[in-house]
Amino acid sequence: MSSYRKSQSDDSGGAGNPPLAAERERAARTLESCDITSTPQRVEIARILLARPQHLSAEQVLFALTQGDLTVSKATVYNTLGLFAKKGLVREVIVDPSKVFYDSNCSNHHHFYDVDSCTLEDINAGEITLAGLPEMPAGKVVDRVDVIVRVRSLGK
Repeated sequence: MSSYRKSQSDDSGGAGNPPLAAERERAARTLESCDITSTPQRVEIARILLARPQHLSAEQVLFALTQGDLTVSKATVYNTLGLFAKKGLVREVIVDPSKVFYDSNCSNHHHFYDVDSCTLEDINAGEITLAGLPEMPAGKVVDRVDVIVRVRSLGK
């Protein structure tokens, strides 16, 4: 059983909002299954990220959190996203040194990155063929290959 529970009197997702309460419980169980201790902040971040397959930046997660009643610091959001990535709950997609997305789809796939809108779109892994990889350094094996195809609108 998860260690996080919303109060029944909490208007933001207790008895007054069963779908939200169910989403929170599902998020708490997912955290448990990844050996992540549930806290109100972690559950809310997981609930937002795992609601559907999506790519969110830390800023987008922070904005979504501000729409509810729970106060979460920027540092907590970044630390939690880092923990989720380390535990394999989400995948970090680094499109450039200043732009990181957290992908709720951890399956093998690649991405289009739209430089105009700063958004990611999934590409099936089977749609990209690699002719080969260089010889690996001694004692190393390939963990995975991430391909990011940068796109922009015509005429820009």
